[in-house]
Amino acid sequence: MPTSSNNGPRRTLLLTGASRGIGHATVIRFSSAGWRVITCSRHAFPEECPWGAGPEDHIQVDLADHADTTRAISEIRERLEGGTLHALVNNAAISPKAAGGGRLGSIDTDIETWSHVFRVNFFAPIMMARGLIEELKAAKGSVVNVTSIAGSRVHPFAGAAYATSKAALASLTREMASDFGRVGIRVNSIAPGEIDTSILSPGTEKIVEQQIPLHRLGTPDEVAKIIYVLCTETSSYVNGAEIHINGGQHV
Repeated sequence: MPTSSNNGPRRTLLLTGASRGIGHATVIRFSSAGWRVITCSRHAFPEECPWGAGPEDHIQVDLADHADTTRAISEIRERLEGGTLHALVNNAAISPKAAGGGRLGSIDTDIETWSHVFRVNFFAPIMMARGLIEELKAAKGSVVNVTSIAGSRVHPFAGAAYATSKAALASLTREMASDFGRVGIRVNSIAPGEIDTSILSPGTEKIVEQQIPLHRLGTPDEVAKIIYVLCTETSSYVNGAEIHINGGQHV
């Protein structure tokens, strides 16, 4: 059996949305701790990603397509070879913009866009967790759903479909904590605020100045560190929580 740097059995993480930002930092954080990391995204494995596993532990999948998500789950189970899955991090999400990059509100978001967002941001996480429940159960594993500060307040940049999908995912996290917890799987969520990634919108500096007590953006690694804690024994009695990572923006 493969071993980690601490000489115990090597643990495995499945992460959706790994190619940039929080996902990218999460892979680096877990890989550095000796975990095997299986990544999923709509794109092929990006060769510039600085972790060891590479394409052999990457699965290309369209999470907006229920059939393709089901296909990917079967492929993941094959790659686990009947083994265990210690952590599932549902990080992949989409946030469509209007023409010119404007915010899509509840009046001007068409139903197909709304449906597409929910398929990726809400339905894919529960499909992944249900599809891999036996592997998670075997490891007494952990699920982390990535929600958002936009799920609890109207945000100036995040659209209505994105915001409501994240609010729904926060509620789903509680339901999953109740249901999955009974078979030994912990389910929690993190709600990042303004994190310094490539997808920040113009005007974010005003939010930092006026709404964030720490007066700075968060870093992807600061988020990844909390994800890591939620997937390890440090948080062994934490279940059904949503942890705010926003420098105090929510207070």
